[in-house]
Amino acid sequence: MPIDYTEQIKLIALKIRTLRKARKLTVQELAYRCDIERSNLSRIETGRSNPTVKTLCIICNALDVPLRALIE
Repeated sequence: MPIDYTEQIKLIALKIRTLRKARKLTVQELAYRCDIERSNLSRIETGRSNPTVKTLCIICNALDVPLRALIE
């Protein structure tokens, strides 16, 4: 069974947004912690961007979660 990458990107996006909100961070605050543009983080959170593993690791570090938390 093939993996639908667009669906996986949306699931990861939802997890990032959920974790950010659980930590009571705005998109701007998380973007600042990650040293990325707010608009880029917004695109990632809405599933309109395909982030690199490096970017996902940076986001995980800022949220203090392992990468596994986004893909499980």
